[in-house]
Amino acid sequence: MSALHESHSPEWPCIYNACMLGSVLAASGLATALSAGYQSMAPTGTWFGSALNNLERASKQLALTYDDGPNDPHTLRLLEVLARHEVRATFFLIGRYVRQRPDIVREIVNSGHVVGNHTFNHPLLIFKSNAEIREEIISCDRALSDVIGEYSHLFRPPFGGRRPAVFRIARHLGFDPVMWNVTGYDWNASSSEEIERKVARNIRGGDIVLLHDGSHKNFGVDRSHTVAATDRLVRRYKAEGYQFVQLAQKLGRAPMDETDLRDRDASTL
Repeated sequence: MSALHESHSPEWPCIYNACMLGSVLAASGLATALSAGYQSMAPTGTWFGSALNNLERASKQLALTYDDGPNDPHTLRLLEVLARHEVRATFFLIGRYVRQRPDIVREIVNSGHVVGNHTFNHPLLIFKSNAEIREEIISCDRALSDVIGEYSHLFRPPFGGRRPAVFRIARHLGFDPVMWNVTGYDWNASSSEEIERKVARNIRGGDIVLLHDGSHKNFGVDRSHTVAATDRLVRRYKAEGYQFVQLAQKLGRAPMDETDLRDRDASTL
């Protein structure tokens, strides 16, 4: 057979197409894996369940939310700033810190703010079993219930990380998953101006803003930049006619009843 005939032999297209198909499938698999990874952490992703991640779009409403508290002294200083501006916010608290400083948790509630469940140890729930996910949520709930009794139905997964079971388990336990659509990346910011700038460039109205009054790594982490940024943001957006709202008000549900949760805890998924 001539070289010309070899180059056009029926076997060659088959081999070539098989190779191409393998490459396409590999690329497709990689793309799917990357997309799934993104969706598991993206605050507005919906592949693994829907959650509240914004208010009425383009409205003159904003919701300030703070993760990883309570934290001394910055949660208390933040409460002073919010009180000065008569703004109410939503705090997603870590259960082990709730056990450590129940006095700060009571001060948050007595100041008119809403608290939500942010798990007990702040793990990345993507890599936890169903039983571990349940235990993290329930242990945080017990810590909060022991300190303040009834509280909101709100739950925010640490790092925003979730797989399909996370929101399913949270809802089974009576919680409403909450994410966000604007963040100030304040956990590593070098100034309050930097935090304000990062928030402001994404504000469109009807936004849920993520900030941090504490850290999952250590208790007592410096969040002075976040406190100062909150003052700057509230002044700025009040001057522009925005109203600051609490998430529980938007969901319109009664506080979490400990008996209801205990009943759900006794059941299995």
